[in-house]
Amino acid sequence: MQSQTTQVVIVGGGPSGLLLSQLLHRAGIDTIVLERQTRDYVLGRIRAGVLEHGFVDLLRRAGASARMDRDGMVHHGFHIAHQGRLDRIDLAGSAKGQTVMVYGQTEVTRDLYEARDAMRGQIIHEAANVALHDLTTVRPYVTYEQQGETRRIDTKFIVGADGFHGVSRKSIPSDVLREYEKVYPFGWLGVLSQTSPAADELIYARHDRGFALCSMRNPQLSRYYIQVPLTDRVEDWSDAAFWEELKRRLPDDVARGLQTGPSIEKSIAPLRSFVAEPMRYGALFLAGDAAHIVPPTGAKGLNLAASDIHYLYDGLSDHFLRGDDTALDSYSERALARIWKAERFSWWMTNLLHRFPDMSPADLRLQQADLDYLFSSDAAQASLAENYVGLPY
Repeated sequence: MQSQTTQVVIVGGGPSGLLLSQLLHRAGIDTIVLERQTRDYVLGRIRAGVLEHGFVDLLRRAGASARMDRDGMVHHGFHIAHQGRLDRIDLAGSAKGQTVMVYGQTEVTRDLYEARDAMRGQIIHEAANVALHDLTTVRPYVTYEQQGETRRIDTKFIVGADGFHGVSRKSIPSDVLREYEKVYPFGWLGVLSQTSPAADELIYARHDRGFALCSMRNPQLSRYYIQVPLTDRVEDWSDAAFWEELKRRLPDDVARGLQTGPSIEKSIAPLRSFVAEPMRYGALFLAGDAAHIVPPTGAKGLNLAASDIHYLYDGLSDHFLRGDDTALDSYSERALARIWKAERFSWWMTNLLHRFPDMSPADLRLQQADLDYLFSSDAAQASLAENYVGLPY
């Protein structure tokens, strides 16, 4: 059996795993990243594109921000459409000048790959049947299969950034792990199109027919979503049907100016809230979707993974460079405190803007009253803005 040794094994080659590897490498800490899929597959994933200011700062610290700083779009606010009109949330004005960056997750991942390549970072793709061993000992190790051969990596710590369906969370005994989940009774049908965005800033729409979102990746690439029942399939929705339904849920002036075109990608994503506790088991640390899922309302998924990486980087660098385990020992507690606040925000925003199947007339009036209050209160708008741009780490 071939074997290697490294200080940190990172399971999962998505943006969070790559970001941690890059940050640790720049601090002089050795890592190996294991990814089940090919590089092309990872770069083909279509994901969120709104980055909190904290994530933007982390990319700059990682030396992977040049293209984002050049091509990314700084947004100072966003719109909420309701009752046929648009109201704007002034992020910069309500959140002490803080903003968000619109820059696609695919581009973040590509930038991080290039940064790892420049530093000759070790990323092992098509690593099959990854298994974690001896997690509660001082000599944990990881095995995986590649080209029909089993290989071993001895390490000090393992970071599980391999997503909701990955092996890392499943490696924690069931009598240790606590899982909290809320499944929503609808999904988002998303379309990517080579069209100009509907507006200069995002539009979140609350409508009697269901939620809609007008987003973008760049000035020529737009991403749109509509709320659909969980029973719907992508095949049920032609491009023409999607555009027609989207227009129905937008104010008339926005709908009239909407540029439509063939879809480049079309998919349905279910919505759920999920948290696993604790996020540490011996030498294993969970990060990102391996530990938590949020509804996409409010764009917290990727950003929560970034805050996990911030806390892990603090803890691991303190351990290896200063012999101090204080931050590492408190990782789970610190990360979960921020995660639950983001879960609350995403749950609140989802309830504010979506049409639930069992809503009564009173529920609908209360939902509209919540929106009316939001736009009549500077304090309420400040609370939304503070959460949207990202709570402090």
